Amino acid sequence: MIYLLVNLIKLLMIIIPVLIAVAYLTLAERKVLGYMQSRKGPNVVGIYGLLQPLADGVKLFSKEMTVPNHSSLILYFISPILFLTLALVLWGVLPYTLNNVYSELSLGVLFILAISSVSVYAILMSGWASTSKYAYFGSLRAAAQMISYEVSMGLILISVVICIGSLNVSTISWFQTNSSLFIFTLIPAGIMFMVSLIAETNRAPFDLTEGESELVSGYNVEYSSMSFALLFLAEYANIIFMSALFSLIFLGGWQGLFSSSVIWLGIKTSMIAMFFVWVRASYPRIRYDQLMMLLWKSYLPLSLALLALCSAILWSFGGLPVL
Repeated sequence: MIYLLVNLIKLLMIIIPVLIAVAYLTLAERKVLGYMQSRKGPNVVGIYGLLQPLADGVKLFSKEMTVPNHSSLILYFISPILFLTLALVLWGVLPYTLNNVYSELSLGVLFILAISSVSVYAILMSGWASTSKYAYFGSLRAAAQMISYEVSMGLILISVVICIGSLNVSTISWFQTNSSLFIFTLIPAGIMFMVSLIAETNRAPFDLTEGESELVSGYNVEYSSMSFALLFLAEYANIIFMSALFSLIFLGGWQGLFSSSVIWLGIKTSMIAMFFVWVRASYPRIRYDQLMMLLWKSYLPLSLALLALCSAILWSFGGLPVL
């Protein structure tokens, strides 16, 4: 009983800060977009609009829920719950410091890729169960986009893994303490990984699942009230998680200038999340064929070449690790 209670408290210590961070990331995004477009953004509810996320949450959870006719009710209601659950499960294997992690997995990188792949099913379920062609086409786009860019992400992560000899995220981040950051030594991999993260999370300019001119709002167009709120929370939780993952893999994670602390990980994660917002405000949405061409004709050959180059260099100097 005590063991279950301790684990429940640990889970709440992870989930509650993530949900609060998601709420205020939406506020920060709207503020930044507002100032970049010469407007103020939310500034009425609370001081400087600080209570706007709370008002949005109350509005979403108090609205009437509408269910499409002829929809598959089980899949319709399960898919938002599954999407949010998978987004929160990922935070359980994320190390906040070297010894501060809820579940230390020796195959942490593989686990993250696996859970990210399963998230595709939640999006497909939400589009198919809505019995709307717009939602269905949006879910197909999202699934094809996420699956495609996971190929590039996997190859880039393998390039990092062979340099370390471990699939443990804590080990990868700690390794950069006694050497240079991977963002400098593997800068092509870092750039491709960042672009792949933007595509993986369906963010602008790769938000083809929400092409208003043809798909309205994509796979979530038939969702309202609590169901839409769950999909919205899951999307932004994935953005923050991917920002934290990039910080751990390429920026040294919790390692700072003169000390190591979870505060440094928070600062780096916030900077990457704001980079997502900056990209959204700066670049227009590209065509879907351009999105796929970028991966299959550019990133896939480049990531394969980078993997072969890293392996050849390590092998020539006798530094190829035995996994």
